[in-house]
Amino acid sequence: MRRRLHGIALAAGLALAAAAPIAAAPTPQGAAAPAGVSNIAPTTASATAPAAPTSPLLAMDGAPAMTAEAGIGHPVAGRYGLQPQVTNNGRFAHWFHDSILVPLIVAICVLVLLLLLWVVFRFRRAANPVPSKTSHNTAIEIIWTLAPVLILVLIAVPSIGLLQAQFKPAPAGAVTLKAIGNQWYWSYQYPDNGGFEITANMLKEKDQVAKGERFRTDADGPRLLAADNRVVLPVGVPIRLITTSQDVIHSWAMPAFWIKLDAVPGRLNETSFTIEKPGLYFGQCSELCGARHAFMPIAVEAVPPAQFAAWVRAKGGTMPTPGKPSDKVIPQPGAEGSAAKQAEGNAADAATGPVENVTTAAPSSSQGATGNPATGNAGQ
Repeated sequence: MRRRLHGIALAAGLALAAAAPIAAAPTPQGAAAPAGVSNIAPTTASATAPAAPTSPLLAMDGAPAMTAEAGIGHPVAGRYGLQPQVTNNGRFAHWFHDSILVPLIVAICVLVLLLLLWVVFRFRRAANPVPSKTSHNTAIEIIWTLAPVLILVLIAVPSIGLLQAQFKPAPAGAVTLKAIGNQWYWSYQYPDNGGFEITANMLKEKDQVAKGERFRTDADGPRLLAADNRVVLPVGVPIRLITTSQDVIHSWAMPAFWIKLDAVPGRLNETSFTIEKPGLYFGQCSELCGARHAFMPIAVEAVPPAQFAAWVRAKGGTMPTPGKPSDKVIPQPGAEGSAAKQAEGNAADAATGPVENVTTAAPSSSQGATGNPATGNAGQ
């Protein structure tokens, strides 16, 4: 009887459970995400923009929101000649090119053309049936020997001065920018400002990216020259540029700054310059470095010093003592203390984990009670 009553109660319970609606499976409980923050790690191809940046300095790619000025800092279709220069060396080189070299080249070309035409007309067979047998003319030989020498000497004076100015060491208080070439992108370090690092890749066009990924717009810059992260440098402050490479030879070239400095693996090249005008300037790698050589753009924002200091603080960096010479050691790629070596060490630590409670056997010594290592002629 008791077994029959138990079966009836069990059947009634199953019937009630079948009539009740089926509830959805519960999802794992996760931590509440703060408003406006994404848990997706930003990448070069797709970066999640902050909802409302607290600092206006981070309004565009972690740099001040700045757009290119027409005809300044980038090439213009249909225009020939040098870009407008915004450094002292650049302005001198521009003047030297337009006022000295081009007129001199035109004058020499016109003179040679006139001489050729005169020889063809004056000494043609109809006008000169009996050729001259003159073999030497002392006056003419002196002229065509001394004239080129004099021209080269006159050109050498400003040329050597410009070459010297291009490799003049940076003064105390200069901002150090280390540009590292990679296949095929640039990475930058600010050793004097806390050592933080940024990586710059070319922005692709709208039809070249997947849905939801970031693409180039007119605000980013011209096609093939816009980068996802821009270098920020102060105006009116000397810049100490150091270049090197992780793999092959690259070249950091910025036409508006009159800068083209090779980035060579295992070597540090250095130059200095001072930007005179705020603005957005574009350059690119100018050394054949592989299949994607044409896709290594350089984007530099020149801003007032106060804005640069605010940008450095927003990136987590620090400002050095004004006027103090740089005392930071700039290691080459792959050397101990470089960013690559530090990254390798961090990856190794993360993979192996900390070592705890390890007992190491004491090293044996043949020096008896002294405990000194057996070196040199000890014990003999």
